[in-house]
Parts: sequence; C-alpha cells; structure tokens
Amino acid sequence: MNATGYQRVLLKLSGEALCTPGEPGVNADSMRAVAEQMRPAVEAGVQIGVVVGAGNWVRGRQLADDPHVHRTTADYMGMLATVMNGLALRDGLKGSGIDAIVMSAIAMPLVCETYFRPRAMEYLAAGKVLIFVGGTSHPGVTTDMCAAIRASDIDAEVVLKATKVDGVFDSDPQTNPSAKKYDRLSYRQAVGDRLGVMDLTAMVFCMDHGLPIQVFNVGGDGNFARAVAGENVGTLVTQHA
Repeated sequence: MNATGYQRVLLKLSGEALCTPGEPGVNADSMRAVAEQMRPAVEAGVQIGVVVGAGNWVRGRQLADDPHVHRTTADYMGMLATVMNGLALRDGLKGSGIDAIVMSAIAMPLVCETYFRPRAMEYLAAGKVLIFVGGTSHPGVTTDMCAAIRASDIDAEVVLKATKVDGVFDSDPQTNPSAKKYDRLSYRQAVGDRLGVMDLTAMVFCMDHGLPIQVFNVGGDGNFARAVAGENVGTLVTQHA
C-alpha cells in the first residue's frame, strides 16, 4: 500500500450480497448497490479482482450432509453456482458502466473465459474488473481459500472480505449486543481463537504469504472505497495486531 491506498485488491464477496436478504437468486438492486460501492475505486484506477460465493443458490457444505449427495458432487454444484453469480455480477457491473470479465477455473468456453493468469494480469492492467468463478476447479476447497489463492496469483496487496457485519467480533454481534469488535488482529490470534475471519486453511495461507485481510461491512455506504484507500473500516488482520 502506498500513500494513496491499495493499487490492486481481491474482493471476497458473498453470494448473499447479490440477492434480496433472505431470498435465493440474484436481485438487480443488490447488484447495482455492489457496483456503486466499487465505482469510486474503479474510477481511481484501482485494479480489482473478485471471488464471489454461491450461498444465495446452494452451499456445498450443507449438501454434503445429505446421504444421497456425495461431498464431491456437492462441491461441484457450489462451484457451478458461483458461475451463475459471476455472470450476473458481470452484467450488473457493465450495466453501471464498469467493464468486467468473468474467468472460470472450470472450462466452459461458451459461457466465459477460462482462468489463465497472464491474460488475467493483462485485463487488470487494462482496468477491467476480473470476476473469478468456478472455485479452483478442485472439490474440498472453499471460496475463502479460492480468494486467498487468487489474491496471491494476481499479487493483490490485500484481501477485502465483505460481510454483513462491521468487522470481526469475539462473539456473534447479531445475537450478543455486548460482542466486542476487534480493530486489528494478528493471524495467529484469529486462527487460535477461531474467530471465523476466513476458514482456517485460507487464514494460514494468508499468514504464510503475508496477505493482509480487511473484514468490512459491504452494506456501509462508501466502505469499499474507504477500505481500498487504506482506512480500517472494520477489522484488519496482519502479522502483528
């Protein structure tokens, strides 16, 4: 990060950010809200990669508990659902005047481009928002881990994890009004206390690669632009708290 903020970031966006709260699918108003959050950073020339989840359609982890659906099948269903979200987000961004490209780890050339790092770097340099879908193409890998890997792939300076709450708390703030919010955390504390920043494998990956994680509320007006500018708008996880 320099004095003007981050120049290349990886946004981890949940599928729920694209839908009407509590309902499945995608919602045009929700996508426009995401686009407007991203617009100031795009116009400032920040290079943005996005890994989008699929919780608004299907969660592989939940399906894996069904005795009639194999865990591998459940994971692939989740990966394919991220493709639907990525396509919707791309068109939502383009409808707001933001150029975007979808790249999938699972080859489907009639639908979107296949992930290829050199081409991804060219798109980023050209100012296009890159939406990474299809996970890593391997079952057993969460979208958190995919976000960490893609952030490392594109040499992002930070992983920006968008959530529905204002950062990382010592307990669930939605059920405990006295929950304490952390402004900063070390990787080791986040992992050791199992604070749910990201899944443990992704957390350890970020720690090993020195990737800061900024957890923030995507619903807060201007929060994404503030996070990109280097402001601690939620909870920052780094080597040292």
